Amino acid sequence: MSGGKTIALTIGDPNGIGPEIAVKAAVEMAGRDDIRVILIGDEHVIRHYGERHAGDAQLRQAGASSAAAAGGILFHAVDALPSASFRPGQINAAAGRATVAYVEAAIGLVRSGAADAIVGCPHNETAVNAAGIPFSGYPGLIAQLTHTPEDKVFMMLVGGGLRILHATLHERIHHALARLTPDLIEQAGLACAATLQRLGVAHPRIGIFGINPHAGENGLFGDDDDRITAPAVMRLRKAGILAEGPVGADIMLGRKDIDGFVAIYHDQGHIPVKLLAGRNASALSVGAGVLFSSVGHGSAFDIAGQDKADPSAVLRTLRLLGNIPAPPKLASESAA
Repeated sequence: MSGGKTIALTIGDPNGIGPEIAVKAAVEMAGRDDIRVILIGDEHVIRHYGERHAGDAQLRQAGASSAAAAGGILFHAVDALPSASFRPGQINAAAGRATVAYVEAAIGLVRSGAADAIVGCPHNETAVNAAGIPFSGYPGLIAQLTHTPEDKVFMMLVGGGLRILHATLHERIHHALARLTPDLIEQAGLACAATLQRLGVAHPRIGIFGINPHAGENGLFGDDDDRITAPAVMRLRKAGILAEGPVGADIMLGRKDIDGFVAIYHDQGHIPVKLLAGRNASALSVGAGVLFSSVGHGSAFDIAGQDKADPSAVLRTLRLLGNIPAPPKLASESAA
């Protein structure tokens, strides 16, 4: 295929709905000139779902020159999950370990130039941690695998007309609040602005949510915003970023002139996007120099393997990444 973008699509937790929606999405995207999809996962899992959902499309190892033209579904095999541990609907450590292996393989394809971006199907944090791998979501994993400091990698949810980057994510709220500093909020604001530019907003205006109700109400509800978010906003403005805030999230979200927002903690950003976008949100991991996005829903073990899973969120995310310019090369590539 000449031109277009190649996206590595990892199957996520192999015992959840990830493999099913990955195969369904790959079938839907087959034959396109602008986006080429390569499934990343265990071959026996991919073939299991391919037999059920790929129809007449043949599964082919990535690298076969005629695969795209022939309408084949490309895959890159990762030998990570023992056959005995492939149990749709069951959470187990082997599947969690495999989830990580798939992402690591996908990053390898990006580093080698075989792929331009990665979409990750839903993971399960319990399964990954059961494998002895500290894991609180894809952003932290992407940071680890790309050797990027974790406080430089953030999640931006895109959906329902909103773009919300999260300064903190999957962690105890007490711990999240204890880590807040002007530096962290500033880094989040810079990452938000840079991501909006890559999404096509030339001169983005970003809104910083307050930590406390009403952003502290001039000290009535605490001085956290005076000490943390307000100084960060001033720094962003000095850096040339059109930054507004801090303002309470309930008020800031009503602003129609804001291109993207920085949420302070998980629920502050997730609730509005999930309310408006449902399961069709995309979750970009930004700041690591690799274009990666997961989807805004979970592994749905209750329907895994039952042909009930909807690939709409994966398709939307593939199309979103297909329209984003590739990021600068990873540091390891530049040094090579």
